[in-house]
Amino acid sequence: MVLNLESKHDLEDFKSYILVEKNFSEHTAKAYYADILAYLIWLDNQACEDVNFSKVREYLHFIQIFNYKKTTIARKIASIRTFYKYLHREKKIENNPAESLISPKRPKSLPKFLTMEEIEQILNNINIETPAGYRNRAILELLWASGMRVSELSGLNFGNLNLENNEITVFGKGAKERIILITDRAKRYLQGYIDYARPLIAKGYILDPITDTTPVFINKTGYRLQTRMIRNVINDIVEKIQLPKKVTPHMFRHSFATHLIENGADLRVVQELLGHASISNTQIYTHISMQHMKEVYNETHPRA
Repeated sequence: MVLNLESKHDLEDFKSYILVEKNFSEHTAKAYYADILAYLIWLDNQACEDVNFSKVREYLHFIQIFNYKKTTIARKIASIRTFYKYLHREKKIENNPAESLISPKRPKSLPKFLTMEEIEQILNNINIETPAGYRNRAILELLWASGMRVSELSGLNFGNLNLENNEITVFGKGAKERIILITDRAKRYLQGYIDYARPLIAKGYILDPITDTTPVFINKTGYRLQTRMIRNVINDIVEKIQLPKKVTPHMFRHSFATHLIENGADLRVVQELLGHASISNTQIYTHISMQHMKEVYNETHPRA
């Protein structure tokens, strides 16, 4: 199969559009780019600008053979719709052939979360006697205390910290800025990491002077700690304590939101703390809390 040259140019321009103008995250932009690239390859030498609705539908029938999940199909449809919407905006096409596409209903699944006991079990089994161990404890304390995304934590610079007021500025999806709050305990571990553990993390390496753009969390060579390493830290602890759950960094975010709701936090406040664009994304945590209440009820009520 041959990729049409004009379509290739359209794809590169589209990538710039969703990154710069639409403020898509790198992860989402990469997924959309891959979706459209696969679509253009399937079109072969046919220009994407000469496609009608029937041709787009034909492609969607074609990808059924790969047995993608409904969420993946929905994303691919969203990618194509956004791509053609962009081409229409740029006046490269007169009619949008993807405008009438309908995404499959996504299965509703409740996010998994950790109980207070499980969180404390994880935190208390981190060896803080080493610089890396103390760093890891500070990281998980922050994830649990703030509900920030692991990518937001990895991207923290010293200029984002306002520890005097227990505040941290983070940049979420689409580079949206928000202020999150942290507990005194999380602040103590973070301050201890900065003062004592961080200078010892990169043994044998000279660290640059701290400025507003200096990364807070670093690896053993002094560079910014990546999200993959944070996931590995959690995996190692969970395996060590043999917790019967697959734990991800995002579960700390889910747990943060769930426990706030359970303890009476206003939904709008939780929305702001999580950085959700729509409150509908936050409302799912009320369902988690209700499910948890039902489980407790069924386990403890003598007539249940």
